[in-house]
Amino acid sequence: MPTGNFIKRVLGWILALTLTYAVFIFTLGAVQKYLMYFPDPATTNPVEWALKEMQPFEATTTDGLKLTSWYVAPRKPGKFTIVFFQGNNGHLGYRNYKVRPWIEHGYGVLMVGYRGFGNPGSPSEQGLYTDGRAAIDALKARGTPDKAMVLYGESLGTGVAVQMATEYDASGIILESPFTSTVDVAADRYPLVPVGFLLRDKYESIKKIKDVHMPLLLMHGEADQVVPVKFGKMLFEAANEPKQAEYFPDVGHYDVYNLRVQQLVLTFLAKLPNDALLEGVAGGGRKKAGEKKSNENEKDRVNP
Repeated sequence: MPTGNFIKRVLGWILALTLTYAVFIFTLGAVQKYLMYFPDPATTNPVEWALKEMQPFEATTTDGLKLTSWYVAPRKPGKFTIVFFQGNNGHLGYRNYKVRPWIEHGYGVLMVGYRGFGNPGSPSEQGLYTDGRAAIDALKARGTPDKAMVLYGESLGTGVAVQMATEYDASGIILESPFTSTVDVAADRYPLVPVGFLLRDKYESIKKIKDVHMPLLLMHGEADQVVPVKFGKMLFEAANEPKQAEYFPDVGHYDVYNLRVQQLVLTFLAKLPNDALLEGVAGGGRKKAGEKKSNENEKDRVNP
């Protein structure tokens, strides 16, 4: 039979392991924001990042933050404005290669500036939603209606884009490397941690996607080790039609946006119905009386 000293040692080990685990869990809970958001706090401008067409675009949030986004209006008739929500690291300039082709094809682009990412404030789920609303509302105040917009979310930004799609009647949504929720992704990576209890910023897109009623393009790398592709596939299955998904073998989280994806995005945009834009509003202004409606390529525009 085990001696009393042996039992005491076992109980001591159990207590030590329990305390260590408790400290570990407490530490994770305390620093979770630093494990989810990796902003570059540097203040920069689009010219420094070879986006000379774009201008700083200021909006004030409902909680009083004055945030700077980057914006260029559509330069061709019948073109949408792409409202871009970045992922959880860096700043807008790091995404210049993504938006460059859209600008060159005449689309408007609004790169939404988040709090803490070269802007005042500190990022959080509700904070980023507030930032998205402020930028979109400021764009609408300039005369760009919901239907003149297409929402684009990248990684963590897909959670913001999905939320905005439940609030604004845009013409389409594009999701790059999306997830069902941050809880699902974290639980998959840390199965022994009660992430559902710990995480404050959950970004539960899987619960919201059923309320999104606009054409969807979803893209995901099958070798993604940051947001496994299974979560993108689950979100796609829960989404409404019309929808299109493209999965890329041997492609990871940080190299999804290549030349093939660039063309995929441009094709998706070109096929979206743009009757409302051609009839009057394109990035901020109604056509003058007597101006002839353009029907160029109208016959080729169908739901994707």
